[in-house]
Amino acid sequence: MEIYLVRHTTPKIKKGICYGHSDLELDDNHDEEFKVVKSKIPTLESFKIISSPLKRCALLAKQFSNDVVFDSRLKELHFGDWEMKPWNDIPEKDLTPWMSDFVTVSVPKGESYTQLASRVTALFEEILFSETAENLIIISHAGPIRAFLSTLLKIDLKDSFNIKINYGDVFHIKKEVDTFNLITAINI
Repeated sequence: MEIYLVRHTTPKIKKGICYGHSDLELDDNHDEEFKVVKSKIPTLESFKIISSPLKRCALLAKQFSNDVVFDSRLKELHFGDWEMKPWNDIPEKDLTPWMSDFVTVSVPKGESYTQLASRVTALFEEILFSETAENLIIISHAGPIRAFLSTLLKIDLKDSFNIKINYGDVFHIKKEVDTFNLITAINI
């Protein structure tokens, strides 16, 4: 089984805005970015496409197939009360505890990174223990990709933010027996 784990392309949003679950439009150059991403994934006979339902992932997923399985567990971190606010406008008394321990501290009315990792792990365990050996393209966000790679690479969640994931990056993973192996990280 071959798995291509893909981060969505550039969203249309000003820098410095906190977003996760918000359903954003894509940057105006998204068609060019789609071409670059698609060029990094070989044309195999068939792929099953699994995607976050958020538009910035769904539009890329539809470039590979009209038959896409949308799974909410692939959504980005839920930033609750902070969604779509400038980071600079979030009160320091709220931001500091989360910044000190973003792994276990939940965003007000949102979720913690541990909660995100739990939902992502549940999805990947289903894939790992699936009886089918379908090739997959999974389109998601930086948070879920980091959470999965932290498990794959056996690093702590708190250290997973050292994994650089740009818009449109592709990670090639191969499932062998009951384990995943990272083959390559293909950056734009």
